[in-house]
Amino acid sequence: MRPLLVLIATASAALLFAACGSEGISVSTDDPTYKGAELFAERCAGCHTISAAGTQGSGERLVRAQGPNFDERTESFEDALFAIQNGGFSGAIMPQNIAVGEDAVEIARFLEEWSGKDVDNPVRPTAQEEGDLAAQESGEPEPESDDSSGTDAAGG
Repeated sequence: MRPLLVLIATASAALLFAACGSEGISVSTDDPTYKGAELFAERCAGCHTISAAGTQGSGERLVRAQGPNFDERTESFEDALFAIQNGGFSGAIMPQNIAVGEDAVEIARFLEEWSGKDVDNPVRPTAQEEGDLAAQESGEPEPESDDSSGTDAAGG
């Protein structure tokens, strides 16, 4: 009976570990950033969240070592590469050189492409849109509009 329990426990543990990270990488295997997603999932998943690599960080937002959630934070290639090479920006928590050489470059490319996908902030408006918004806020008619009714001598 005891060997059967050991076998069941071992099989259960194997299934449990197989289910870990079952969300998986959502980046297509033919995408140029796929290798970076794999490397990120392998080396950065313990602290950082990003859906494209199927990572959830530590899940404990109050833990000091919890890294930024890259679904909510956009990173440039240069900043990501700097952080990988230098142990983050403060150098106090993230391991320095968690990836080196081409691996570090692959992860930085991946982050540049896929980070910030859940950011609620709108994309910065174009110069034309900024001009239209400024005109609206100042009460001036928009450039495309010839209708200025309601702004003539009634206010006196």
